Amino acid sequence: MNSPDVTAFNELPNNEVREKLRRCLNVPRWVDSVAAARPYEYWPTLERTAREAAEHLDDGELLAALAGHPRIGEQASDPDHDEQLSRREQGGVDPADHDTAARLRTGNLAYEARFNRVFLIRAAGRSAEEILAELDRRRNNDEVTERAETVTQLRDIAILRLKETL
Repeated sequence: MNSPDVTAFNELPNNEVREKLRRCLNVPRWVDSVAAARPYEYWPTLERTAREAAEHLDDGELLAALAGHPRIGEQASDPDHDEQLSRREQGGVDPADHDTAARLRTGNLAYEARFNRVFLIRAAGRSAEEILAELDRRRNNDEVTERAETVTQLRDIAILRLKETL
């Protein structure tokens, strides 16, 4: 994908910009930071601002951001969640593959029992096997390492969604 044109984004009313940003990462501080820095001259400037604003999430922000993400391999149950985005991002996971679905379900439950939160990964461009391997690997992380990986994944998803939005 080429660098997006930020012109239309800059010209949107503030409430529309904030809604588009909220769908990328539902963290009010992040939305405020990215929206307030308009106008952007180029995509790299917008991307850098968005990345830096999502570099660190406090515990409340992390929980709020994760609340909108379904388990890998499952449909969203949160009415604020963009089911179409999730389906597209999880395109490498075939819901009809019952073996994969069972392995994801088991892995998700084990992860949640260990870390008390949903497993999150930038699934776009990854196969089900890659996702399962990461799920297995990350279950062995300590809490600090896994929290940092989760924040990184949220940030990467937000950047992908922001780029698609433009």
